[in-house]
Order: sequence, then C-alpha cells, then structure tokens
Amino acid sequence: MSENIFITEARIEGDDDGPLAGKTVAVKDNISTEGVRTTCGSRMLEDYVPPYDATVVSRLKDAGATIVGKANMDEFGMGTTTETSHFGETDNPAAPGHVPGGSSGGSAAAVAAGEADLALGSDTGGSVRCPAAFCGVVGIKPTYGLVSRYGLVAYGNSLEQIGPFGETVEDAAGLLDVIAGSDERDATTRPPQLEGERYADAATGDVDGLQIGVPTELLEGADEGVVETFWDALGALEDRGAEYHEVSLPSVEHAVEAYYVIAMSEASSNLARFDGVRYGHSGGYDGNWNEAFAKAREEGFGDEVKRRILLGTYALSAGYHDKYYKKAQDARAWVKQDFDEALSEADVLASPTMPVPPFELGESLDDPLQLYLADANTVPVNLADLPAISVPAGETDGLPVGLQLVGPAFGEEQLIRAASALA
Repeated sequence: MSENIFITEARIEGDDDGPLAGKTVAVKDNISTEGVRTTCGSRMLEDYVPPYDATVVSRLKDAGATIVGKANMDEFGMGTTTETSHFGETDNPAAPGHVPGGSSGGSAAAVAAGEADLALGSDTGGSVRCPAAFCGVVGIKPTYGLVSRYGLVAYGNSLEQIGPFGETVEDAAGLLDVIAGSDERDATTRPPQLEGERYADAATGDVDGLQIGVPTELLEGADEGVVETFWDALGALEDRGAEYHEVSLPSVEHAVEAYYVIAMSEASSNLARFDGVRYGHSGGYDGNWNEAFAKAREEGFGDEVKRRILLGTYALSAGYHDKYYKKAQDARAWVKQDFDEALSEADVLASPTMPVPPFELGESLDDPLQLYLADANTVPVNLADLPAISVPAGETDGLPVGLQLVGPAFGEEQLIRAASALA
C-alpha cells in the first residue's frame, strides 16, 4: 500500500450485531490488541504481542466492529508528522507528498483513504486533531477521563486521551458513544452515575444562538491562507445563526513550553520500563546489566524518543525539578483558568486546528522546534483537560485546513452539535 497506513494488517472480527456492525475500524498501534502485534511505531516493540485487549478494543468488538489493522504512528506518539515511525512515513491520501500529521497519522489516513470507515487514535497534545486537520477528516479529543486509557501504552498519562476519527461528525460521535464510559481498570475515568449522553444524537447541526469565542492568540502567526479558510468556515456557522466574538487566552503564550516539560517528564518516567528484559528489543547480556539496558535503549528507540527522554529526565533531576517541572505545572493551572474564563462568556471556542497546512514529506524533520511550535493551537486543550474537535474547514492552495472547536469539560454534546453544522 503506497500510503503505508498500517504497520500490521489484521482482521479482528467483532460480535455479529451492535451499533458498529458492518463498520471497519483502524486502531492506532499504541492500543493493545490481544494476539495482534502492537509496536508503538518503534523498533523497541517490533515483535511485542499483547496478551490482552485495551478496554476500547473490547468495546469495539462488543459493538460489532471489525478491526482491519494497526495504524502507523510517530514512535511512542512523539511527533507531529508520523515520520518518526520505525516502519517508515505515511503519505497523506488527501494531499499526496505531504505528511498526514501526527502522531495518529495512520489512523486519519485510513479514514481519508477509505481503508477504514472509522479509526481510533490517541491525543496527548493534538495527535488526533492534527492528523484530522491535515487529512481532511473529523477527529475528536474527548475530555480527560471520558474514555478509558487501560491498554493504551503510556507516553504522557496526565495529558492523553483515546479519540475517534470519522468522515463526518456523526460518524465520529457514534464511535465515541461506543468507547466512552467508566472503567474499573482506569481510576481516572468519571463515575458511571455521570454518564448517559448519546453523542451521535447531538449531531443535529443546530447552531442557532450559539456563542463562539475566538481566541486572538491562536490566530497570531498562523499561515495567511489558513486564517482566511478559518474565517470562511466561521462565516458559514454565522449564516446558520451562530454569533462570534473575540476572547483572550494570554497564558497560551507559555502553553507549548509547559506542555513539553510535562510531557517529556512523563515520557522519561513511563518509558523507563523498556529495558529489554521482560519484553521488547533486547540488548543481550554479557555480564553487565547496565550495558545491556543501555544497548537495548540505544538500539530500540529512535532519535525523537531519545531526545524527549533526555530532556524529561533533565527536567525531573535534582536541582531542576522546581525550576522546570513545578513551573510547568503552575503554567498548566494558569491555562486552565484562562479557558474557564473564556468559556464563561462563550459556548465554545474556535481556532484553526493547525496554524499551517500539511508539511511536505521530509520538510520538517531537521527542525524539531518548528514541529513543537506547530502544536501551539492544540496543546493548551490537553493542559486544560478539555474536549475539542477538528472538522474540515476547506483548503488553502489545495491543502486541507481544519477548524478546531473547544468546549467545557464533558461538553462533548455541545461541540458535536456545533461541529456537525460544518461536517
């Protein structure tokens, strides 16, 4: 397959009936599937076969879905382009020669190429919304705690959520209906008495009277064509009865720095388990365990993963914890406060999902900082634990542009209703 969408093509049949009977789903390769290889896009886990299903996979099977493969991804979810995968880059079916976004690029590409009706990705700092925008499909990043993370290989566990992709908002919302809900195996999921929404039913497209806040900071520095396409999409919502006004999120100026300190710190802790002893790439043993561990990690991890582990370990080390990690957590609290204030005077917030159109393949790999800054519109949402959705807004120079809507915690119904007016 020219796009290199799947790392492993495997057919996992679900129940005979259910809300997703007859639907095919691609699953990001950091979500555990019993008996089917789960690599996280890394040499470290090239041959790892989990002995259990993630909760979301069990729910897919119970709903009658057919899983058609494990989708390509940036290694351990670390990247914005799906080019850091050990198994090679994925081409963008909606814009050949360009990246599909990341880290869930294979999942978005599977839906865009028609290789799957739906897909699951994971979003730590925009990894569902970025590829949704770049591939011209719909992607939902749920509120932290709405979807179980049991069976998701951890990268930044205080930030990440599993989220759905679909061609339409209603399709993605129908998949969210299946995977959402409390799970006794994940203590961060919300209690069952707080459940009961039907997200697909909210996709009515009714935006009459909807108040949209537009954070001015999330338009600054964005590509001119992206901004024009964003305003056109907002105009379409206005034509259907929505109203918009400008709001301010001053803290987002520091959100990218805070996000990367927190995410890299959590990555250095979470990835410490990959030592080549119990599972994963082995460094061999010739009498010195330290050398064996070092060899396993040197050979098993790619450059971007090593970079983040090193930076995270540094940020958590004695003497630097208060200087970096504690400050980042303070900034996170400030970001949350800003979003709460902005959402007190608007039903949803709107911005371009990504400030730039899809990069050309190979264009951005030499400049990690450029890639980190490309996440400026998506990472604040993860810091604030809020839900967001990316819907196709149109194109600039023939390349897809996404519009991002952000809502209050567990306000997915409102987001889905608003977004369904566009897709």
